[in-house]
Amino acid sequence: MKQKLFYYFILCLPGLAFCSDQDAPHLIGADLSFIWVIPFVGILLSIAIFPLIAPYFWHKNFGKVSLFWASLLIISLLAYVGLSVTVYELLHVALLEYIPFIILLLALFTISGGVRLTGTLVGKPITNTLIIFVGTIFASWMGTTGAAMLLIRPLIRANSNRNYKVHTIVFFIFLVANIGGSLTPLGDPPLFLGFLKGVDFFWTTKALLEPMLVMVVCLLIIYFVLDTYLNNKEDPIVVPEKNYKIGLEGTFNLLLLGGIILSVLMSGFWKPHTLWHNSNGTEGISPLLIFGTYVELQNLARDLLLLSLIFISWNLTPKLIREANEFTWFPIVEVAKLFAGIFVTIIPAIAILKAGTHGALSSVIESVSSGGEPVNYMYFWLTGILSSFLDNAPTYLVFFNIAGSSAPESIGIANYLMHEIPNTLLAISLGAVFMGANTYIGNAPNFMVKSIAESSGIEMPSFFGYFFKWALPILIPLFILISFLFF
Repeated sequence: MKQKLFYYFILCLPGLAFCSDQDAPHLIGADLSFIWVIPFVGILLSIAIFPLIAPYFWHKNFGKVSLFWASLLIISLLAYVGLSVTVYELLHVALLEYIPFIILLLALFTISGGVRLTGTLVGKPITNTLIIFVGTIFASWMGTTGAAMLLIRPLIRANSNRNYKVHTIVFFIFLVANIGGSLTPLGDPPLFLGFLKGVDFFWTTKALLEPMLVMVVCLLIIYFVLDTYLNNKEDPIVVPEKNYKIGLEGTFNLLLLGGIILSVLMSGFWKPHTLWHNSNGTEGISPLLIFGTYVELQNLARDLLLLSLIFISWNLTPKLIREANEFTWFPIVEVAKLFAGIFVTIIPAIAILKAGTHGALSSVIESVSSGGEPVNYMYFWLTGILSSFLDNAPTYLVFFNIAGSSAPESIGIANYLMHEIPNTLLAISLGAVFMGANTYIGNAPNFMVKSIAESSGIEMPSFFGYFFKWALPILIPLFILISFLFF
């Protein structure tokens, strides 16, 4: 296993966040038609359908299916725009988005897997509700991924004797893996992007608190009533004769989780002023230029720190703790392979969105304004719907820039959105964070929680089953309520 971690370490060394050079050759979204979205739709349908009709094939070959759709797009790009643009786009998405994304997930997955909640936990409705509530609170301060990975295994163990478990995992995804990350830029990647663009750290805490409370209270009440009903249908839970005191093993990993938080914060606050003169005569804060993208020192430092924390956790955590947690690499491997395909095939979709009114999705862009004024409920729903199927971070950024296109240069986009049209920024933020819960791929922790639950023997619903049986009847009415209350 040490060898496997070593390979991860070597693989992730290039995982640096980059700043793209506007002069680099890139894909022009205005030149693309809807046909370019076919590989992305294909990988989504594969994730949705194959587990239903060919579960054994999917379990053995999901990586190959992801590679097929990614390869189809890459070959098409090579034929249409040539080598230089294709290489730039692939390097851009890999180095700027995918590899840093995987490094962060790997750090949270590895370190949280070294913490074990011990003691007698019995999956009664009040216990389950409390665990989900605690995870919801944690999510804003240690990230949705960190909170989900920390608490999903204790929750599964607590319900090991229950017959009805799926609803508990689903509500855990709703609250801990998504909605709970609303209050700080640490909670969810879209909010962190806003922070990097100049949104005040505590703006999200103040602005998103009320709608988050509405969602959390409503969902916890619904869950408690549902879990109580299902619990009453089961045989009485056998409570162990000997109760063991609640405790934590591997507590030093909590310090490492704190290190993750500090590393992420550092990359946002630290602005090194060291200038490097590149061979083309330009200046940047980077010693490295790769095909039009610059390495930023603060992001290099962040990623190296995260890799160091992974190494420390893996080597210092007793193996017995991970074995007791039923820790395996499969969930992170599954996420890495599937999201590699998603990140590649999403390239044309994001380019079309960035083209604004000049792209194939111009009608979508035009629908968020009326007479020059923003239509906030449309910002909420369009950001949310696209975040349910696309990566919510770039979707947030696209609508962030669209809403801020009228900002005077003297005050900047972030100040304009925060102080002149705060409800628009609120709508974009809520849509990106809340509606990531609509599908398994709306937010990375969703898929990781699903994978961990299934590896523990819980039969989770399919892609469509999750949406139509759970998200559609429970979340969508609450989102309509949020629209009426706040927009």
